[in-house]
This record gives sequence, C-alpha cells and structure tokens, in this order.
Amino acid sequence: MTARMDTRFADLAREGRPALVTYFMGGDPDFETSLAIMKALPEAGSDVIELGMPFSDPMADGPAIQMAGQRSLKNGQTLAKTLELVRRFRETDNATPIVLMGYYNPIYIYGVDRFLEDALAAGIDGLLVVDLPPEMDDELCIPALDSGISFIRLATPTTDGKRLPTVLRNTSGFVYYVSMNGITGSALPDPSLIGSAVQRIKAHTDLPVCVGFGVKTADHARAIGASADGVVVGSAIVSQIAASLTADGQATDATVPGVETLVRSLAAGVRACRLVAAE
Repeated sequence: MTARMDTRFADLAREGRPALVTYFMGGDPDFETSLAIMKALPEAGSDVIELGMPFSDPMADGPAIQMAGQRSLKNGQTLAKTLELVRRFRETDNATPIVLMGYYNPIYIYGVDRFLEDALAAGIDGLLVVDLPPEMDDELCIPALDSGISFIRLATPTTDGKRLPTVLRNTSGFVYYVSMNGITGSALPDPSLIGSAVQRIKAHTDLPVCVGFGVKTADHARAIGASADGVVVGSAIVSQIAASLTADGQATDATVPGVETLVRSLAAGVRACRLVAAE
C-alpha cells in the first residue's frame, strides 16, 4: 500500500468511519471541467478518488459510464491526458489517494514500463484494471507492485472461498467488493448480505474492504458504510455530470456545483453511519 493510501485508511480507522471513494471519468465532459471536478471532490468529502481511464469497449460499465467514456474520447481524452489530470491535481493536493480504474488495453498500447513510470511520477497510488485476472499478474500487477503502486482487485458475490485467496494474493491498497452481479449502476443490493460478504473477505485479508455498485444516495452510503471500510460511488456522480450538460454535451455553470452537492450529501451519509451503529 502506498504511503498516501496507507495514511488515509489509517486516519479513517482512527475516526471510526468508512471512506467515501468517488469515481468519475477522466476528461468528462472536457479536460478543464474534469480537473475542476477532481479538485472539488476532496473538499466536498471524498477520501479516495477513482479516476476512470476512458476506453472504447468498457465491458463492465453500465450506460452512464459508457456515455461518459464516449464524451471523454470525443473531446480528445487520452491516457497521457488522464495522467496529466493527476499531475495538475497534485499541484494543490498531495494527500488524497488516487486510483486509476479501467481496462488493460490503453495501458498495453501505452507500454507497461513507460506507463508505470509516468503514473508514479504523476502521483498515482493504485490501479484497478477490471479485465486482468490474477492469472495474468505478471502483465501489470507484479510490475506495479514492484514500482510502488498498489494493485486493487475486485471481489464479487460469485468469488467463492476457493477462489478468494487467489484473487487476494497480490492485492494491495484495498479490496473492492462488487456488491452484485452485473454492470455498474445497477440496483442497490441487500445491505445485510453485504455485511456477511465483507466479513468473509476479511477472514482472508487485513486490507480495507470497500463496497460499490449501486450506491446513489446518502441513505445508501449510510447503509453500506455500516459494514464496510469504504463506500464507492461512481454511476451516480457520472449521471449527475451528464444531467448538467447542454444538449451537445458541453459543461455548464451547474456541472461542478452539482457534483459538489451530491458528494457532500454522500459524505454526510458515510460520516453518520458509524455514529448510528455505535448508539
């Protein structure tokens, strides 16, 4: 785990509350607006930022994130520009952990060694590459760990006890528990099932377990945060961005403030859930 990630989760553990992990697509709807959103997230209450790497064939993403990727690519976003977003963000924030999330193809085309060198220099703390299974750890996971970048892995309801140790073997940073089967942006799962799933994962690892897929409101965040080390919100933020745009996909004066308002609400839910549980 990188120093920023380690420090952030240790601080949150002392506070007795879960992390709010916020996802948005790099370059959506354009580079400068995307940078403004990224800079606004920590002040609004985000503890960890997941930055999407746009890709033309995002097989695990629901419609909202697919459309965000299309807007981003249409406006010329590249992996190099996504790393530039991080560099610009780090000019004013060297504390918030940043995880790049996406697919292996853009990294492969960029070149693994060059990518890891540039990502580390930009200030990336972790990678979450959804289409690289543990059997392919030599491709990117091991080189990333060797360079000092955490490699975050997905676990799902279908990850059984036999498979889980393999999934966790080279995982670092945190474990992202996908709380349902299906694509991003689906319905919220039963919180009682999430609690037992988190405990099952924790029997195999000391890493924080963050739960995502389907979290849209402060009440959702409160319910999930009661049993997890972190709550991941993505589609709701991406949908908020989309709702603020003009008919041709351009940012408006409401784009950044709309995200700030939503994230403040989600952060309030996350910060309240352990207080309720302790009463």
